[in-house]
Amino acid sequence: MPTAYKDAVVQGTASTGTYATLYSTGASTTAAISQIFIANESSSAVTVRVGLAGSAGTPAAGSFLLYDVVIAGNDTLSLGPFSLGNTRFIRVSSSANTCTFSAAVAEIS
Repeated sequence: MPTAYKDAVVQGTASTGTYATLYSTGASTTAAISQIFIANESSSAVTVRVGLAGSAGTPAAGSFLLYDVVIAGNDTLSLGPFSLGNTRFIRVSSSANTCTFSAAVAEIS
């Protein structure tokens, strides 16, 4: 099984109700996520959500890794490691687009 190492990066959203895809696996790919980093690049606090989903939609209740977690201004939060099965999405949102989500990923296919 070949392994490919990747970085995934996405800018935050302007509303916690609006989600962006940080990373997704294909039908024949699984992944080991060693870390997700969330950097708040503003001096004001932001609220973030990180959820797992089976599509590019809103994550279902019970599938969130973080839900309405506050990150202080000019601060960083990290979480991991965890695995991601095939055809899964890491969906993220924030209360301001001043934060950046990034992930260190090892894809296994």
